[in-house]
Amino acid sequence: MAITVLEAPVAADRVSDLEHAYRERTAQIPPDIFETFLVRDTRDASVFRIITVWASREALEKMRASGVKPTGVQIFEAVGATPTLSVFDVIVHRKQK
Repeated sequence: MAITVLEAPVAADRVSDLEHAYRERTAQIPPDIFETFLVRDTRDASVFRIITVWASREALEKMRASGVKPTGVQIFEAVGATPTLSVFDVIVHRKQK
């Protein structure tokens, strides 16, 4: 598994647009994505993150090599924000039984 985190500050008057774009663009997610979250920073309410859990690093790399702009980037750009990307390999995963 791999996790990507896109982070960007979003203007207060664009937050509802961000939520709408996220809901619309993630109504159906590709099978290589297990979960995705739109979260807001608790210390800085202008900072949002899209956290995505990928089935594998290979699935993530395949998407990145496709040349198609990632959906999360498109969502942030739609509200005038430019996100930064962090990528994490999952080393250990636990799940509630």
